[in-house]
Amino acid sequence: MSTSLAMASAELSVVLPRVLIVSRRTVRKNKFVDFVGEYHLDLIVSYGAVPVIVPRVSGVHMLLESFEPIHGVLLCEGEDLDPSMYDDESNNLSPEEIEEIRRQHVSDTAIDKEKDTIELRLAKLCLERNIPYLGICRGSQVLNVACGGTLYRDIEKELSRNLPQDKRVVHIDYDNYDNHRHVVKIIENTPLHHWFKDSLEDNKMEISVNSYHHQGVKKLSQRFVPMAFSHDGLIEGFYDPDAYNPEEGKFIMGLQFHPERMRQQDTDEFDYPGCTFAYQEFVKAVVVYNKKFINSSTSVQKPIKLNQEMEKKRKIIVRSFSLARNIYEGSSQIHPSKESELYAGAEFLESTTALSIPQETRLIQMGATVRNGSSYLEKLKMNEERKGLARKVMGKMSVEQLSDLKYFYNMMRQICSEVLERKLQDIVNAS
Repeated sequence: MSTSLAMASAELSVVLPRVLIVSRRTVRKNKFVDFVGEYHLDLIVSYGAVPVIVPRVSGVHMLLESFEPIHGVLLCEGEDLDPSMYDDESNNLSPEEIEEIRRQHVSDTAIDKEKDTIELRLAKLCLERNIPYLGICRGSQVLNVACGGTLYRDIEKELSRNLPQDKRVVHIDYDNYDNHRHVVKIIENTPLHHWFKDSLEDNKMEISVNSYHHQGVKKLSQRFVPMAFSHDGLIEGFYDPDAYNPEEGKFIMGLQFHPERMRQQDTDEFDYPGCTFAYQEFVKAVVVYNKKFINSSTSVQKPIKLNQEMEKKRKIIVRSFSLARNIYEGSSQIHPSKESELYAGAEFLESTTALSIPQETRLIQMGATVRNGSSYLEKLKMNEERKGLARKVMGKMSVEQLSDLKYFYNMMRQICSEVLERKLQDIVNAS
C-alpha cells in the first residue's frame, strides 16, 4: 500500500505545475533564516499547484535555470527595492529626510540586493515567456520596476504631505498589522471589479483592504492598466490586459494590498469572497500554462550562448529597435548623430526572409519597420502640432480601438523578437 502511495505521489509531483516563490531573510537565534508566509503557500496548494521556494542566498540569481520548469511566479513580501534599480531622481528628498525614513522603517529599508536581483530576473523571465506572474505588495513593485516604472521611496514624504488631511491614507500600521484597513476604489471592468462585484455597496466601487508598505508605484509602466486607487491617488492594483486570460494560461498582475491577510479577527474567514480570487485565477492560469508546456513538442530552450563578437552585434540590433520604438511612441527625439544606429535594424529586417506576407503587411501598417532608415525617420519626425493632433485623435478612440492598437504593436514586438532569436540561433548553429 505504501509503495502505491509513493508511486502516486511521485506521479502527482510530475503533473502538478510549479510556482516559484522567493524567500525573505530574517534573523533567528543570531542566524539568518529564509521564510515565506504560509498564507501564500496554503492558497497555492489549495488551488492545485506546488510552491517551490527559491532561497535568497548568495549566488542563486546565477542558478535560476536549475529551477526549470517554471509554470508560474509569485513574488510577495520583502524589504524596499534598491532605488538604483529604478533610478528616480525626482523624489527631491534631502539626505536628512532619507535618514529619517530609514529610522522610521528600520525593518524595511535594509536593501537586499540578492533578493532584488533574483526577483527582477524572474519578473523579466515571466514577461519574456508570458509565464503567469502574481505580485503582492513588494512583488507588484518589482513587476512595475521590471517594466521601467518607478516608485515612491516614501509615500508619506513624497505624496501624503502634499495632500489635504482628508485625502491622506495610512498605508502601514506597525501596531495593528493584521487588522489595519483602508479604502480603495476599484476601476470598472477590471479583474478586481469582477472578483469583488458582489461585495460592492450602492455602486461605490469601494472595498477596505489590508496593507503594509511605505513605498508604492509612482510612475506606472505603460504596459499596465490600473485596477484600483486609494483616496490619496496611489495605485493599489494593476495588470497587463494583453496578458490576462487565465483560461488561456495568461496572467500578469500586481496588487499593492494583501488579499491573503484580509480575514476576520481570530478566524480564517475572509472579509470578502473575492479575496481568494487573485490566487485562484493565478493558479488556473498556471495549470493551463503547464498543460501547454507538457503538450509542447519542444522543451524550454536554454538561452543561446553567444561569443563576444555576436553578443556585441546582438546589442547593436536591440539598440536599433529600441530607438525605433521610442520614436514611434513619440517619447523622445533622436539626435542626428544617432540616426546611423537605426541602420543596423534596417539591415537586419532587409536581410530576413522569416516574415510571412501577412506579418510583413502588419509591420508596414503599424509604421514600425526600420527598413529604409532615412524615409522612416522622415515619417516619424512629427512637429508638436501633429503630435497634439495625434493625441486628440487617440483621445477620441474607444477603449476597444486603443486595445487593438496596443495589441498590434505588441504583436510587432513579438514577431521581431522571434525572428531575431531564430536568426541568432542559425548563426550559432552555422559557426
